[in-house]
Amino acid sequence: MSTRATGALSLVRSDVASQPRWALVGSGALDHVATDHIRTGELEAMPVHRQELCVLVGNVMGALEHYGASLASTPGGASWLHVQHVPVRRFVTEVLRKLLALNAWKPFASNPAPLAPAPYEGCVGLRSSSSREYLAYTVTWSGIAYLLGAEAPYNPTRSAQLCNRVRVSTANTDPSPLPSDLPQRDVVALSWTSRHSDTLMPVLAELERDGRTSLLLDLATDPAERCPAPTATGIGLRSAPSDLVTLSGTAEGLHRPDDEHVAQVAGHGVQLARLVRLLSVLLETSGGCTQPSWRTVVRAESWLDDMLSTTRPHTVLLSNDTSPLGVLAAHAAERHGANSVHVQHGAWTAGSVAWPALHSRDIVVMGERDLALGRGWARHPKAEVHVLGQPRFDVLTGLSRQAQRRYLEKLLAPGGRRAPTRIAVWACQPFNPDHLKSHADLLLDGLAEADGDWGLVIAPHPAQGADAFNALVKRDVGTPVAVSDPRVGARGCLAGADAVASAYSTCGIEAALLGIPVLEIGPPGERTLGLTGHGLATRCEATGDVAEALSGVRGGPTPIPRAALDEVCRWRGDSAARIARLITNRSTSGPRADDYTHHHPGAAASPQDEGASVR
Repeated sequence: MSTRATGALSLVRSDVASQPRWALVGSGALDHVATDHIRTGELEAMPVHRQELCVLVGNVMGALEHYGASLASTPGGASWLHVQHVPVRRFVTEVLRKLLALNAWKPFASNPAPLAPAPYEGCVGLRSSSSREYLAYTVTWSGIAYLLGAEAPYNPTRSAQLCNRVRVSTANTDPSPLPSDLPQRDVVALSWTSRHSDTLMPVLAELERDGRTSLLLDLATDPAERCPAPTATGIGLRSAPSDLVTLSGTAEGLHRPDDEHVAQVAGHGVQLARLVRLLSVLLETSGGCTQPSWRTVVRAESWLDDMLSTTRPHTVLLSNDTSPLGVLAAHAAERHGANSVHVQHGAWTAGSVAWPALHSRDIVVMGERDLALGRGWARHPKAEVHVLGQPRFDVLTGLSRQAQRRYLEKLLAPGGRRAPTRIAVWACQPFNPDHLKSHADLLLDGLAEADGDWGLVIAPHPAQGADAFNALVKRDVGTPVAVSDPRVGARGCLAGADAVASAYSTCGIEAALLGIPVLEIGPPGERTLGLTGHGLATRCEATGDVAEALSGVRGGPTPIPRAALDEVCRWRGDSAARIARLITNRSTSGPRADDYTHHHPGAAASPQDEGASVR
């Protein structure tokens, strides 16, 4: 089950000529309403079954593919729906969640009827988010009425918030000069978040030790997510042109006139031409590397083509080939005859990705449990999945617990004051403010009830603004609370903690590898990493669960069987070297990569470790 709550309007029954009708009105007009009515915030909080929602999303995406995939393509032949599948799918999910909420409210379910929009309300708006850059698009309730066929002559497609944002962020559209001075490289890698660069850089360093050259293309638009300058001479770094990912403008081909094509969704008829028209808002107003606009995608393809034509790599290395820029890069690699290698940078569960699709030829996963998911999500006809661990975790073998402990103590006890004897680290996700607050309440109440002298260090997600936690730090709860430097994050301090709490941060896996107790927090039904099922964490759904788990924490790391760890992440400290060997052998030994002849010193090889065909 999932719930959410936004919105300031109300849905009111307003029959016409004895025929049921529904209208969206301002909530202030409800004082004298005697008919059925509900605030849209309450309506959105109606429980929705995730499995039903997932099935319906798949059905509508299939209908969109059949109806409109060919409406726009890049010069290289990549369909708008293929490249932009993730943001489109998220928006479609918002639409269907609202339709299911309508069905869940008994007065409407008993009398389904046309819905009239609120005049002048934009059809596409934004939800709140603690992310610095990501835009959480949503459909408004007037947008729902529009999709179901209502006349909306006074409703713009964009909310005022979106219109104002576009006026502020529209960039110069003159193309930047493309590079012509780059030497040939063995490998070209793409990064646009710190998780990508932290995952890929160890692999590039191993390739450099073996005499292989590489070029890391940094497409990050958030300064905090940019790649550090490589120290090795064989690794080049090139940033994208400054105007590449800030282009807005019309998405040609997606402004469709109304027609007869309708997708049936749980008793509702969604007009596909109108859905495409609303989706064009995402492609015209989005910005940044995680949600590039359509004009950015077209320009980025040209830039990548020029890069690959100049450097002529045998491999394109990615840490995300599902989001728009990753899909584009995998598509470009195929056109240029380069092998594509995807390295899993975060934990996977069955419902953890917006789009269960991987487009690279070679897919490197962390643990045995990821093998089946990688096989199921692979889209390349010759795809192979390899269980080789996580390069970002190689450094865990040499961490100084003492240094990280001192950092945590200084955060919680500045100026030489006494630090708490026990410290928990909360590894956060960029949830919306209400979601963050619910997790904070769960943790802080549990810490207050737990045995021992506990403090809490909040570690923001790399994409999260630290100011999202200002109110939490100021709360008078008795428990010492501090926020780590965003440049440190959970990865830079968890080794010094007595416990790590998170919903599904990959830092939970790092803590488990180090033997640090992990609390998977969140209400019943909320997605977690699933470490509890492997005996690597404790599921905490209520305050008492948190208090009990923390009260049972004992000093020092807890030994965990290797087999349990391998299920989640194969951790030997040599993942980067094994992935580098996969890349070099694939470049020289043809289509199969599991008949290796070159072995990294000290690395034991086995068929399980070295690769498993998806077929």
